[in-house]
Amino acid sequence: MQIIEQPAASETTHKAREVEGVLDLYFYRKIGYWLAQVFARLKIAPAGVSLLGCLCGVMAGHLYFYRNLGINVAGMALHVCANALDNADGQLARLTGAGSREGRIIDSLADHLVFVSIYVHLALRSLAEGASPVVCLLAIAAGISHALQGAAADYYRTSYLYFVKGKSFMDLDSSAALRSDYQGVSWPDQPWHKLLLALYWNFTRQQEMLSPHLKRLREISIRSFSQGIPEWFRTQYQRFARPTFNLWGLLMTNSRMLILFILLFIGRPVWYFWIEVTVFNGLLAYLLYRQENMSQSLLELVTTTR
Repeated sequence: MQIIEQPAASETTHKAREVEGVLDLYFYRKIGYWLAQVFARLKIAPAGVSLLGCLCGVMAGHLYFYRNLGINVAGMALHVCANALDNADGQLARLTGAGSREGRIIDSLADHLVFVSIYVHLALRSLAEGASPVVCLLAIAAGISHALQGAAADYYRTSYLYFVKGKSFMDLDSSAALRSDYQGVSWPDQPWHKLLLALYWNFTRQQEMLSPHLKRLREISIRSFSQGIPEWFRTQYQRFARPTFNLWGLLMTNSRMLILFILLFIGRPVWYFWIEVTVFNGLLAYLLYRQENMSQSLLELVTTTR
């Protein structure tokens, strides 16, 4: 693996400043850029970095099981390392030009495995401390909520990068295209690739079900703007989307980690499940309402212009 071009600064490996959190811009992206350079020299692929980050995150989840603050802090350190590596894999892909759909799927799968470990171990910790078995249902509800929130936030971010920052429509995977690709692969010949496609197809369907108007807007834009997104549409989309940037950021990993760390310090990690199913789900419902209204307005604008 060779570096295509030596960037002058870490910003060249960012997706876009607007969709990056403050902690990402001034901490994780700087560390991730340095790690990406190291991994590039070692010829380690982005997928390998994703799996290394996944291992750190899964181990962090296990350390959250113990009712010992020192062990929990060690888990927090591993969790921060996992998040840094999660940033580094994407930066490595952009730095070396090694990005791929399979890499994006592995990265998403690694993120989910990390939080599965966290949720399972927090639920087991609660049971060990004498909580009712109902806490398992609460953990499952929180996990499902987390998956939906993450899918919606990712859909919002990739859509913004396409409409405003000129990201190629080839990166806008649709469930219809993924279903076709999935059906074209056989289990005996390519079991791993088929499994990845199945997981990604399900993930994309979740996104489209949560935001049907945004899905329609993406489809119409690909047909209507074959030469690229026009400047007038970029401006309109950015004007509509900008007010919700900070709120969408609350559904990203950094906010969850901060809340979890605070709850571990005060010895109330089970409260994390309640925050997921109440506060974060309420925020998700509000943001989807705003996003769908925005998409509907832009759909009408594109239709009128055509």
